Amino acid sequence: MTLNKLALLILLSLTSISAFSQTSSIKGLVFDKSGKTPVEFASVALFKTADSSLVAGMITKANGGFDFRGLQSGNYRLKIAFIGYDSKVVSEIVVASGQILDLGNVQIQPGSQMLNQVNITGEKLDALSKIDKQTYRAGQFESAKGGNAVDVLKNLPSVSVDGQGEISIRGSSGFLVLINGKPVLTDAQTVLSQIPANMLENIELITAPSAKYDPDGKGGIINIITKKGATNGLTLAANTLAGLPSTKDYGNKKSSKRFGGDLTINAKSDKWDISAGGNYTRNDNAGYREGDVSIKNFTTNTITRFPSNGERSFDKYNYAGRTTISFTPDTMNTLSAGFFAGKRYQARLADLLYNNTTSNLTTNALQRSTTYFNSNLQTKQGNFTLGNFDYTHKFSDKSTIAVSALYERARLYGNTSNKNLNHPNNAIVIQDVYNPYENPINGYRFKLDHALPLGGGKLETGYQFRYDTQDGKFEYSVTPAASQPDAARFRGTAKAKNQINSVYSQYSGKSGKLEYVGGLRYEYAARTVNLSYDPNPHILNLSNLFPSANLLYNISTGWKAKAGYSKRVQRRNNFELNPIPEREHSETLEQGDPDLLPEFIDLAELGLIRNFSSGSFFTTLYYQGIKNPIQRVNSVYADSILNRVFTNASRARSFGVEMGTNLQPAKWWTLYLGANLYNYKVNGTINILDVSSPINNTAWVYSFNANTGFKLSSTWSLQGNLNYLSERPTAQGKDSRFIVPNTSVKKTLMKGQLSASLQWQNMDLGTNHTQRQRITTMGREFYTTTNYIYETDVFLLNFSFNLNRLSSKSKLPASEFGDKEF
Repeated sequence: MTLNKLALLILLSLTSISAFSQTSSIKGLVFDKSGKTPVEFASVALFKTADSSLVAGMITKANGGFDFRGLQSGNYRLKIAFIGYDSKVVSEIVVASGQILDLGNVQIQPGSQMLNQVNITGEKLDALSKIDKQTYRAGQFESAKGGNAVDVLKNLPSVSVDGQGEISIRGSSGFLVLINGKPVLTDAQTVLSQIPANMLENIELITAPSAKYDPDGKGGIINIITKKGATNGLTLAANTLAGLPSTKDYGNKKSSKRFGGDLTINAKSDKWDISAGGNYTRNDNAGYREGDVSIKNFTTNTITRFPSNGERSFDKYNYAGRTTISFTPDTMNTLSAGFFAGKRYQARLADLLYNNTTSNLTTNALQRSTTYFNSNLQTKQGNFTLGNFDYTHKFSDKSTIAVSALYERARLYGNTSNKNLNHPNNAIVIQDVYNPYENPINGYRFKLDHALPLGGGKLETGYQFRYDTQDGKFEYSVTPAASQPDAARFRGTAKAKNQINSVYSQYSGKSGKLEYVGGLRYEYAARTVNLSYDPNPHILNLSNLFPSANLLYNISTGWKAKAGYSKRVQRRNNFELNPIPEREHSETLEQGDPDLLPEFIDLAELGLIRNFSSGSFFTTLYYQGIKNPIQRVNSVYADSILNRVFTNASRARSFGVEMGTNLQPAKWWTLYLGANLYNYKVNGTINILDVSSPINNTAWVYSFNANTGFKLSSTWSLQGNLNYLSERPTAQGKDSRFIVPNTSVKKTLMKGQLSASLQWQNMDLGTNHTQRQRITTMGREFYTTTNYIYETDVFLLNFSFNLNRLSSKSKLPASEFGDKEF
């Protein structure tokens, strides 16, 4: 098809909507044959009798209704399918020009056994396995209500969240996040923390993605599906959250504030689907920090020790407004647009008392000592504005073409105030460092995708262009100036530009019991980093192929086997590339490297799926081979300051097994379990500020997530969950285990339209085991260990109201560039 023909088709589809006034319609109602009740969410497909080509498909409404409009006169047949029912085919449907044909009640018969592939809890699917992904219903995790998307994610198999808020899949912190199929690069925690958990419908884990997806993310892809109205008319959902006073005193300056709410309104008709919403969340966290650092100076034969302890608390809030509009003028064309504007704020206060001593390295004789108070306040803010437009056209040969465009503007800014004060007289300032920055981002994305039925399968091809720029400005002032002679190197500008062109092609089909997908993606990526102090730009141009393949074999009823392979890339974000140092703490500097290489990953997996009447079970063996693994390592800057830098190691690999099960042992009891066990090894050499050092670290790591629910009555329910992450290795040390248990009790009113829940989060009961994480690193010249203690025994009240029902997905735009830099 030439470009001229394509342009003509698009123009005709957009300008000839009124031409469908003489077309025909077929409508009807789907009913349960045994219960004589309407069946909502049944799949209804309309085919031409002559060549069995698919004309259109839809999901039935709350009254079981379906309505196909804009049809040409002719002969048709109808196929209705729903989980737990036998498929129903209505043949010999003849419709005349301009006729509105009402089929009346079409009854479907409950099947003798549930379809394999799914686990049903109550009336909703909690888990679903397909050839390339596992889908989980977000609403099954009551403890996440009133929270954000991270609170839902941490309950899934192989997903873990540590004390720093870092999300990992199969032990890999790098993965691609999609919001309704739209990408968010790397730092998922930032954007996911802005999405209310109440907005989520489903979460898809894609662990071996096919070629049509971006190759970003060494751990695969998480796709967040948000809610929208399921039926015609007005739908409203509102949630409010109120936090009770803290139960434990950490000696913090201020008490934590926790409150928020979100509102979503959806108006839906046969052609229009309009959704608008907003949310505000304030979620502070109290806490404490205990640290100990020692640095050896072999030149002066001394060792400096500086243990510290004190407050480490967070003030956090975010708010956002969003709207989406979808228009379907006929069965052949769909247009949609979305807009999002939001703000996120975080202030981390670390008020620490340091006791510094310097001793002889050989005899340990004390040479000098000092005690001082450090007040460190770090703020991060981001203003995000995003917009997207999508258009899809279906041709008469059942092929489709889709065009998508996205734009983002993100203003990222903040500062770090680091004051060393005399103790006990804190009015005397020893050193005052102020480190403000601005790092605005502009980003664009354009996609063109084509799908064509071919040989009993589907051939998909596409092109994508990605472009983003970041203009960072970093200031630094220190008083007195003589206390830091090299302060000038802490100031400057860093400008980064990324441009990626990619094409892909993949073929999917089914042969007997075997389903398959295979494809290849090609990318040319150009990265440029310009620094104010360096006249030479740092340029990296890469040309790479990304193959993928997935197989799913239906062994027998209830048994499936799958295998997959995917080549991935983990690109470096601008924070990791920025070499201008930041004074993050009194004892710590942070800086990046403009010449960092991306990681390239080979993902392979082999799995087994078992579905039975009361639940489902899956297990998967997997392997990840990583080239150029990124490492965050420490080196010595001064006798009492460490320099934290990013660098590449030579190789890393991990292999492991994951498993999960959804069970319903009784009508009143549901049980969900997920576990992951893997062995990680990193070796080779690392370059720390032009000094090469060997690295070799390996260990076994495991995690498990458990969730159980009890239906106490028709309106009361109780749920408890546990998230556990074991000790795990890092490039220069280890991170301790991390455990978080939660409980919630829920009461529903007004036939389910109103609900109230009491959540008990981060349960500890005085054991001092929950919400604690110790991070330890060591080298020839240093040793550091820090124990982060986060707030426990938090109580929240959550109220939800739903008018009609929200379901399916609303095509909100998602942060493509800015969130990764927050």
